Amino acid sequence: MKPYTHKVQYYETDRMGITHHSNYIRWMEEARTDYLVQLGWPLEKLEERGVVSPVTALEVKYQNTTTFADEIVIRVNLLRCTGVRLVLGYEMEKGDGTPVFSGTSEHCFLDGTGKILRLNREYPDFYQALTRSGTADAI
Repeated sequence: MKPYTHKVQYYETDRMGITHHSNYIRWMEEARTDYLVQLGWPLEKLEERGVVSPVTALEVKYQNTTTFADEIVIRVNLLRCTGVRLVLGYEMEKGDGTPVFSGTSEHCFLDGTGKILRLNREYPDFYQALTRSGTADAI
């Protein structure tokens, strides 16, 4: 998968000129959305089928600061896909390779009524696309 690149915007910084910590979570979502597009399963396609994917857990580690106009390269890796839960890992670094952030997001999949979906049974094409994307821990 190709990494996603985000350019830090002025409005994402605080009075000290440093990126506010909440923006890294947004960048995780931007990169996750791009990851799904690269898989051939953009959010629009999932939502057309009545599938939603709420975040159930986040874990983050801030390593270095970023500032206005920094280009941040974000790599998304599939850590686990059980058919019910999806765990993605994120590594962010500046264009010069300086690590700035690492984290994980955990998701489940629901239908329009809030019922938990088992991707491997109900959306096997999506499940296969996920598991082919590079996990050693797909179940």
